[in-house]
Amino acid sequence: MKFDSVYYEPDSLKYPLGIRLREMFQDLPWIPIENHNSIKEMQEKPNSEFGRMKRFLIVGTRKTHKYVENHKVSDYLVPYTSSGCTAMCLYCYLVCNYNKCAYLRLFVNREDMLDRLIKRSFKSERPLCFEIGSNSDLILENTITGNLLYTIPRFAEEGRGKLTFPSKFHMVDPLLTLDHRGKVIFRMSVNPQEVISRIELGTSPLQKRIEAVNRMCEAGYPCGLLIAPVILVENWRELYTGLLEELRQGLSEKMKGQMFLEIILMTYSYVHRAINGEAFPNAPDLYDPERMTGRGRGRYCYRQESREECEAFLRGEIGRILGDVPILYIS
Repeated sequence: MKFDSVYYEPDSLKYPLGIRLREMFQDLPWIPIENHNSIKEMQEKPNSEFGRMKRFLIVGTRKTHKYVENHKVSDYLVPYTSSGCTAMCLYCYLVCNYNKCAYLRLFVNREDMLDRLIKRSFKSERPLCFEIGSNSDLILENTITGNLLYTIPRFAEEGRGKLTFPSKFHMVDPLLTLDHRGKVIFRMSVNPQEVISRIELGTSPLQKRIEAVNRMCEAGYPCGLLIAPVILVENWRELYTGLLEELRQGLSEKMKGQMFLEIILMTYSYVHRAINGEAFPNAPDLYDPERMTGRGRGRYCYRQESREECEAFLRGEIGRILGDVPILYIS
């Protein structure tokens, strides 16, 4: 990844990772900031600058550590080592939280965060699963920080329960030889290649994602797939049938034999429309007034009848093409 400059909280240079990042990007301008959550220069940029803003790297420390109950694959969503991303998926839910400031932020106090997580893992009567990748893509982040190389072996040795994270990227090779002890559930997010090319800008192609999850499965990681988000474009039935056929052909027998599926329909928002319309004027408009309805606070979701139609179709096609693979939920 190439960045134009680094905005940093001066205290971040007191941490070993902060020092390493300073050395790694020593040729770039380093601009001091008071708080990674409030960079006035960024907040004042027009929406049309959204793509260029992804070329800024933000370095700081994470101050909030609130665990949020989840009840899907994981029991809790855990704030971890990054937020935002360099990719530009036109539906990214982080845009709802950060608006156009959904650039990559790296938090260098990883020792504090993992200490807290390991301690929390022993406070329940039963083993818990912690989602550490809900605010960013940790496979992408790991190419800069090596945080997964730090996190996975240490949690495997000291923690209780499991960690999990999803990805849209294929750069998993550094993880394949780690001592994970089966405590890390890897989930690859997939979509038809046409959707990836036109809507999931800057992410890995479908074929590379399939190859990556096969390698993770072969390395002993429990693995699943997210078909997410399902986007009801004009030819969505043909696209998602094609996706399932590619999965049937491309996934290894070991992966098909032990995987699970999560299916999430797209939500969208007024903020997305405003940013995408100015930053990506030639991109498809994902707002569909016939299929969508308001969900409060400027957000849209598919109407109930469209959701039911989509769920029935996908369940039928999954059964026909992939067989009796567990579907954990459709949301």
